[in-house]
Amino acid sequence: HFIDPEDAVFRAIIQAGQGFDNAERQPPLYLKTTEEMLAEFSYLGEETCRKVVIDDPKLIASRIGDITLYPIHPEGKTTFSPYWEEAENDITTMTWNKARELYGDELPELVKKRIEKELSSIIGYGYATLYSIANKLVQKSLKDHYVVGSRGSVGSSVVAFMCGITEVNPLPPHYHCPVCRKGYFDVPKEYTIGVDLPPKDCPVCGHPMLKDGYDIPFEVFLGFKGDKVPDIDLNFSGEYQPIAHQYVKELFGEDNVFRAGTIGTLAEKTAYGYVLKYLEERGLTVTEAEKRRLANGCVGVKRTTGQHPAGMVVVPKGYEIYQFTGIQHPADDMESGIITTHYDFSSMHDILVKLDILGHDDPTMLHLLEELTGVPSLDDQKVMSLFLSPEALGITKEDLGCTTGTYGVPEFGTAFVRQLLDDTRPRTMQELVRISGLSHGTNVWLGNTKDIIDQGIATLNECFCTRDDIMNQLMSMGVEAKMSFDIMESVRKGKGLKPAMEEAMHAHNVPEWMMESCRKIKYMFPKGHAVAYVTMALRVAWYKVYRPLAYYAAYFTIRGDGFDACTMIFQDVKSARNKLRECEELVEGNKNATAKEQNQVVAMQMVLEMMLRGFRFLPADLYKSDVSRFKPVDDTHLLVPFIAMGGLGESAAKSIAEARETPFLSLEDLTRRARVSSAVTELLQQQGCLKDLPESSQTSLLDGL
Repeated sequence: HFIDPEDAVFRAIIQAGQGFDNAERQPPLYLKTTEEMLAEFSYLGEETCRKVVIDDPKLIASRIGDITLYPIHPEGKTTFSPYWEEAENDITTMTWNKARELYGDELPELVKKRIEKELSSIIGYGYATLYSIANKLVQKSLKDHYVVGSRGSVGSSVVAFMCGITEVNPLPPHYHCPVCRKGYFDVPKEYTIGVDLPPKDCPVCGHPMLKDGYDIPFEVFLGFKGDKVPDIDLNFSGEYQPIAHQYVKELFGEDNVFRAGTIGTLAEKTAYGYVLKYLEERGLTVTEAEKRRLANGCVGVKRTTGQHPAGMVVVPKGYEIYQFTGIQHPADDMESGIITTHYDFSSMHDILVKLDILGHDDPTMLHLLEELTGVPSLDDQKVMSLFLSPEALGITKEDLGCTTGTYGVPEFGTAFVRQLLDDTRPRTMQELVRISGLSHGTNVWLGNTKDIIDQGIATLNECFCTRDDIMNQLMSMGVEAKMSFDIMESVRKGKGLKPAMEEAMHAHNVPEWMMESCRKIKYMFPKGHAVAYVTMALRVAWYKVYRPLAYYAAYFTIRGDGFDACTMIFQDVKSARNKLRECEELVEGNKNATAKEQNQVVAMQMVLEMMLRGFRFLPADLYKSDVSRFKPVDDTHLLVPFIAMGGLGESAAKSIAEARETPFLSLEDLTRRARVSSAVTELLQQQGCLKDLPESSQTSLLDGL
């Protein structure tokens, strides 16, 4: 259980913290030396003791051959991917068909070579089934009217784009005509993202051409020799995530799909609490340094097991999960219907395939917005201006108290990113993608890129903001492709630059500021993921500009955690501004501010913005309010749902909604049929929802006489 005898105190502290009353009455469970083992078994006599401790264990060991941690793959591979015979043909056919649909029967050489290169790697290294799985999952979700966002570096694959797995087209920036089906890749070099290209009509038919392409190398996804195990991570609507999880089980069978397990370890704060409790119960007094030493000895010890929120581990047919890992109920809860891997997935990352089917608010929000209005556009200057100013919303910076119009825009609404927008003043999608990379990286912006820009050493577009920037820019400066890739991989993992890398960079006159930037970076975001995030942000921002009431209805429904209808419905802007100031004062400089208090600030920022634009909330209505959705009722008003009233839970709201199909005769009738407490009815009365209801049904019957 531990290595040295003196470490017994750590196990005693942990057991005491978990409620064991015999924490200190434990045998000597430390790792013993041969001499100590001989002493333990000395009662057997010298000859038998030596046989038991030394000779017999060696004899047993000699009879055991080499052991591999995982089964031997017949082709010598170490990754065990699921395999569908039809996957290779399906992926190949889909890719070429979509390519010809976009770029014509005679494909541009650039497109043809990229597809051939990718298909060769994907099929050659056995990942066609992985692509096919992702395609089926995305198509099912789209069929059910829920958009899917891609994550990670899958946006680096043109095959993934052609198969509908991602909306990110990694080809260089270009135009293509939807009528003539021709692609035009000869564009000015200053454009690195197709959306930023100026409008242009087709030279053949005169039809306005579409703009696309994000210039992302495929190697970011699969490596140069298939030596990276690809992760296809997908953002599904949180509402749709359970359906997607069940669909994976349908595709592979219950016995081949398991939730990825997690291992929860003891955190520093919890360990320190265990130490204080242990010392207090035993009446012991020690120095603060000793308390910290005891706590540090407990940190990182396994505390419990859980489940990855999105990870589904797939075992190929012909194998059993027990050949790789044990399985269990999370937290040893035998009543749970969920089965997880015993070890966390990081220990199996390059052995088994994990599908990350994540639940996310943005696809849910877009689903709701498209239900209410229609599909947005990406290429709009008013929408782009929100990242500089709120004026496109019809309000000023002074009125709003914010220099941008990005409150509630995914990934661009936090105080940190709004400050980043102020510092960089983006005007193109290329710059927004770079900002997304900066905001999601570690040691990429503060103390690094920000200083480079502030000192006038380089512009935003010249700096390394996403991991792909490193590879692309180094190759453009003459650094060999594989070396550029290796530098990118080392830097994005926080491993800095090896001497050979620095030599290669010096040989091609890479500036010292670029090299110093690489040395500081601890983690870098993939460009494909940044593009997917910015695409989602621009879509949501389009609704904010052009379909405002639908936008606020969707926002408060999906993200309005801090909104409380009991305290946040105002008739004038001045009252709303005072409430926002009150909420801000609660959290400013307060390290102990609760999540609820912080959410209230965000909610009030959105309330103020909405009111400045001329929109108002209507209080809950007993017969018209939805359980959880904010509903537009005319051109300027949103009706709040029941659960927006603090203190009224979802189960009570559902009971009221079910019972109201027959009008309530009285307060007594409401309480009885909706099965709600007096606290709920009192809340409804305070909000004016029950103003026409008498106290009892008997009174209402007499009134009728």
